[in-house]
Amino acid sequence: MGTHVPTRDEALNLLRQYNSDESLIRHALAVEAVLRHFARVSGEDPEKWGIIGLIHDLDYQQFPQQHCIKTGEILTAQGWPQDYIRAVVSHGWGICSDVEPRARMEKVLYAIDELTGLVAATALVRPSRSVLDMEPSSVKKKWKDKSFAAKIDRDVIQRGAQMLGMELSDLFRETIAGMKDVAAEIGLKGVC
Repeated sequence: MGTHVPTRDEALNLLRQYNSDESLIRHALAVEAVLRHFARVSGEDPEKWGIIGLIHDLDYQQFPQQHCIKTGEILTAQGWPQDYIRAVVSHGWGICSDVEPRARMEKVLYAIDELTGLVAATALVRPSRSVLDMEPSSVKKKWKDKSFAAKIDRDVIQRGAQMLGMELSDLFRETIAGMKDVAAEIGLKGVC
């Protein structure tokens, strides 16, 4: 079976085939949107970056103990391009994968995967319950409170920002901007 460049619809169908948990689907949509945003800002291919963001946690619901490994196997069996597979597997670097993020897209995925969760959690405790009116300072305040969204690995986010040569506040700003594009789909449009 040759290499097949997947479409967004194919990626979304595959994601839904392996994931029924709507919070995981919302997370995938958030990561997709942020990667698309970063791709546009970087002059890269938003479609490719978005598809990788959409599919990055493909195996998480069914195979949490084999996270990233199973996704690599599934995508290889589906004939996905090796650079897509490598990018997806690299987001688990140092946690469940030994594939280090090298390409800019891989570094962005590594940096923002956990961060989208922190941004979402921050939005949900705001009076507006929205990402649309959020500023990076709101996320920074919650970042410092280690008991807030305690499961979010801030060290991974920090390492990702360093890999990208970005200040945390800039990483927060760009991540929020990407999530604004899909605020309704990810449940963060708020109580307008």
